Amino acid sequence: MAPEITPIANGTLTAAATTLAKQPSISKCAYVTFLAGNGDYVKGVVGLAKGLRKAKSKYPLVVAILPDVPKDHRRILVSQGCIVREIEPVSPPDNQTEFAMAYYVINYSKLRIWKFVEYSKMIYLDGDIQVFDNIDHLFDLPDGHFYAVMDCFCEKTWARTPQYKVGYCQQRPDKVNWAVDEMGPKPALYFNAGMFVYEPSLAIYDELMKKLKITPPTPFAEQDFLNMFFRDVYRPIPNAYNLVLAMLWRHPENVQLEKVKVVHYCAAGSKPWRYTGEEENMEREDIKMLVKKWWEIYEDESLDYGNWVGSEAAAVVDPEAVNVQPFLAALSEAGVLHYVTAPSAA
Repeated sequence: MAPEITPIANGTLTAAATTLAKQPSISKCAYVTFLAGNGDYVKGVVGLAKGLRKAKSKYPLVVAILPDVPKDHRRILVSQGCIVREIEPVSPPDNQTEFAMAYYVINYSKLRIWKFVEYSKMIYLDGDIQVFDNIDHLFDLPDGHFYAVMDCFCEKTWARTPQYKVGYCQQRPDKVNWAVDEMGPKPALYFNAGMFVYEPSLAIYDELMKKLKITPPTPFAEQDFLNMFFRDVYRPIPNAYNLVLAMLWRHPENVQLEKVKVVHYCAAGSKPWRYTGEEENMEREDIKMLVKKWWEIYEDESLDYGNWVGSEAAAVVDPEAVNVQPFLAALSEAGVLHYVTAPSAA
């Protein structure tokens, strides 16, 4: 049975072994990821598509791509049953901010996914994420909130922040107390934007664009921006729904690996399709095991869409959820949507 996600007193969410009653329409929910450039991240997206199939998700995977994604990569995605949607890049205001990672600047383009209003609710997943267990029940979470897993402040990419300098982390708040008298108010809860549950909305999209124009970029780019924008409606969900690999050595007391449903291969050297085992912490047995699990899914030909569609797909995928092009064309003609749909890969 799918675990129920229920609020508890401190605002976080826990898993209970009962089934949620609400069953949303298949055609109104979808997973979504983001892809840019002609690099090897397309392998991550293919792995994600196959992982969702292995987990028997009944919802499609939409891939929001930038115009620089080559045609052969688009064909690969379509052949794996993905709904490919081309979006225009989004650039932050010009400033002197040094991002924690140089490529973070392109991640502002992810804000375009709030325009995918043919879906009532979506789950965003980065391309370096793998889903190892069904998480469709997250679509049943109450509307009006932004759901994501709390981040960890212990990695060196946080070195310029007050949290890192004093050793404070929300994953282990009892380890180092936040000195309010010296540091000011305690930091608000902060989520990792590699995975989140949200509701597409043109009104919210317009507000995001307006706020972006007047908000100076910060080291973690769109993740910082989304944390600021959704601060009042953010609700944490358990680490099992977005295990950032550094948690394995930073906060092992918070990890129950056998219960983890979603793994985020974001630690340096952990991308399965680039893995060499040479970087720090990459020789850990748990890391090797998780990389191996990713490859087992990626290389499983029975999970390729062409092989799978004739067997289990008919019972899982709503055809109307896959063929959204006529609906999008009508909205675009009416001037409601301004992004460009991907060209046919046939």
